[in-house]
Amino acid sequence: ILAAFAHSINISVVSYSATNPDLSNRNAYPNFYRTVPSDAAVRLAIVKLFSRYNWTSCIIIYQNDDFGSGGAEVISNAFNENNLIVSVLVVFDIATQHIRDDLKDILSKTSTRIIILWADEYHTSLILQIALNLDVLGPRF
Repeated sequence: ILAAFAHSINISVVSYSATNPDLSNRNAYPNFYRTVPSDAAVRLAIVKLFSRYNWTSCIIIYQNDDFGSGGAEVISNAFNENNLIVSVLVVFDIATQHIRDDLKDILSKTSTRIIILWADEYHTSLILQIALNLDVLGPRF
């Protein structure tokens, strides 16, 4: 919204946190710049990492806002395009500050052990604390 408004009044916007790939469209947002890579660039790095180590699947835990949902969608699409599997999408609800599903149950029922956590710094610390409290970190998982 801000990028479109800035364009309408012919001023530039520099973002340190906007990762939405749509903002890379120079026709739609000619005055928008960012200091972080777009999710589209990050998705390529993740796919290359999986290819490098012959990993085939992951679980994605993401926060339920534009950043988290957008990132989970970009990664899911990249995995589909590269014959990789997203075994489970797990939502961390930023309003309740809880994981919507039973994380311990999810991890117990899948053989996938690679987890992509798509969350900002604050919510990442909350999610990791939940994982510690559930005792789902370590050799058993």
